[in-house]
Amino acid sequence: MKKLLILFLLAPLIGMSQLSQTFKNHWFDGFAEINSYELIQSRYGQQRKGKAVLIFVTEDFLAKELVKANQKSKTTIPVLKSNRTKNFLTGIYPYSIMSSSFSSLRKKHPLVKTVASIQEWCGQSYLQLNAGEKENTLVSHSYFEGEADQNLKLPKTVSEDELWNLIRFNPKNLPVGEFDLLPSLEMIRLNHIEAKAVRATASLNAGTYTLYIPSMQRSLSIQFDQNFPYTIEGWEEKYAHKGEQYTSTAKRIHTERRQYWQENNSASARFRAPFKLD
Repeated sequence: MKKLLILFLLAPLIGMSQLSQTFKNHWFDGFAEINSYELIQSRYGQQRKGKAVLIFVTEDFLAKELVKANQKSKTTIPVLKSNRTKNFLTGIYPYSIMSSSFSSLRKKHPLVKTVASIQEWCGQSYLQLNAGEKENTLVSHSYFEGEADQNLKLPKTVSEDELWNLIRFNPKNLPVGEFDLLPSLEMIRLNHIEAKAVRATASLNAGTYTLYIPSMQRSLSIQFDQNFPYTIEGWEEKYAHKGEQYTSTAKRIHTERRQYWQENNSASARFRAPFKLD
């Protein structure tokens, strides 16, 4: 069992420091990949229609401050960033969720940082996980009792939030079998559960990565193109609560590579049309 665990811990490291020329040509072309999705999100026992967006882009990161660098230097590290957003209505009021994960293209353990924020009319919350060499630090700020202004030390485990980036590196880097996992920060906050590692199992089969957490009766299945650049086609999440089964799904609408940060004038609004977000 110990030998299998060691092999699992090493598996995500294979190939991280030996990126292919195909990977470099694609991800260092100065563009970001924007994906829009038709979202069905379960919340308060009902399914809500909404939209999701996944954005992947490489950028230079300050290793100490853990923020985007204004310019590349000897002290910056290249990262693959994923921004994941969800927007949906619960009755009269809206939800806005955003998660971001930063994975180093140089370090043996790729995850550098992941954050999540949730805004809705009752209040807002924010979680930030900074990955350390021996342990991770989790900072929590929330409107809700029991979640506000916390600083926690967590053991180094796989983070669910980093799985999206690992797919884009190469699906072969994904952990499989049984292992300890920190559930997504979005999941932790939406369901007001303790931030701690849980046992999980995962499998990889023909363009589908399936994660299951027995203690939560929760599964996440991510579908992706089996060919580079491994575009994420959609996902399905199932979660049991008080005897009821809730299912959330997303299906890809449109994908483009754009320098969206330069398209911030009113005339650029026309570029939103193919994504069908409005």
